[in-house]
Amino acid sequence: MRSPVSLCTGVTYDRSSIQHWLESGHDTCPATMQILSNKDFTPNLTLHRLISTWSRPLTVSEREVGVLIDKVGSERESETTCVDCLVKIAEFVSGCEENRRFLARYCGFLDTMVGVLRRNSVEIVVSESVVRVLDLILIENGVKEKLNGLILKSNNNCLSSILKVVHKGSLDSKIKSIKLLDSISVDNESKRQLAETEKLLSVLFDHLKTAEDQKLDDAILSILITLSATRSVKTQLVRLGLVQVLSNTLWNPKSANPNIEKAIKLLSMIVTCSEGRSAVSEEPTCAAGIVERIMKVKKTAREDGMVVVWSMCCLYKDSRVKDAVVTSNGVTKMLLVMQSENEGIVRRMSGDLIKVLGKDNKYGLGVYDSKTTHIMPY
Repeated sequence: MRSPVSLCTGVTYDRSSIQHWLESGHDTCPATMQILSNKDFTPNLTLHRLISTWSRPLTVSEREVGVLIDKVGSERESETTCVDCLVKIAEFVSGCEENRRFLARYCGFLDTMVGVLRRNSVEIVVSESVVRVLDLILIENGVKEKLNGLILKSNNNCLSSILKVVHKGSLDSKIKSIKLLDSISVDNESKRQLAETEKLLSVLFDHLKTAEDQKLDDAILSILITLSATRSVKTQLVRLGLVQVLSNTLWNPKSANPNIEKAIKLLSMIVTCSEGRSAVSEEPTCAAGIVERIMKVKKTAREDGMVVVWSMCCLYKDSRVKDAVVTSNGVTKMLLVMQSENEGIVRRMSGDLIKVLGKDNKYGLGVYDSKTTHIMPY
């Protein structure tokens, strides 16, 4: 396919092929056999760009890649030469799937890349280029596991170089370096080691607090979920002010749904420690934000949100959270949740919440003025 065009049915064909079909007397879409209301073509510009990118000749051959890797690994080469070589390697990897596999299997390639990050006082522009190349091959089998061993078992310079990119690199480099760290967190030991890396959590939190970019926030929330496996990490994040930041994410109308769902997931992990529960109790907009979003997220996030609200209201009987839930029209939302779930833990938790919130007049359904008349909880 060289010149992709779409018919009125939305199906895309090569222009010469579909023209031949129609000129042969057909008046249907070949894929769907629908009769065409018109025979106009609409150029598929997105697919055309993808085809052009895929089919353009490679500027670097497999043989030349070996030479480039040797230059990158040589400390005698200048910073400019190193970056130029890494740019060419990235172009080669981006060329096609076969190139990516070739580079991932190339003997000594990953060792060379990590070796550059280990160097004393490596320039950030070089680290950014290395991170970009590594990001392109992370999906290949065994790469994450090997990088885990190379990065986490090397000297501290390696993590320091990546952290510098997280802290001061370009937006795209920050995202890629965070994803790199997240991908090498393959077991509890690596998660612990990364969480204990000096200033990593605080740098991640500072970026999240300033809400620079939705994609950056998504990467940060993902790695925080990965690292929040121990009580010490949860406590540290709570002390940094994570609950307030997550609450802001829930209430921010510009927050993307995946970020909202990850924020709720993090809160469900935070409330498993006493410091986290205290922070949720002291931040009244947090529970209210979960209630506000509870019917607008995917099922897994709805369960995470119910865990937070149920834990605070039913298990720990926090009066401030109860007030926040009721004030934010929470009883109606719990009824909606119950109606949407035929069975399972979420339905049981919503039933428990309705009972708890209806025990006395303060939270009772008798004094609750709901406009929702078609929902019956029992």
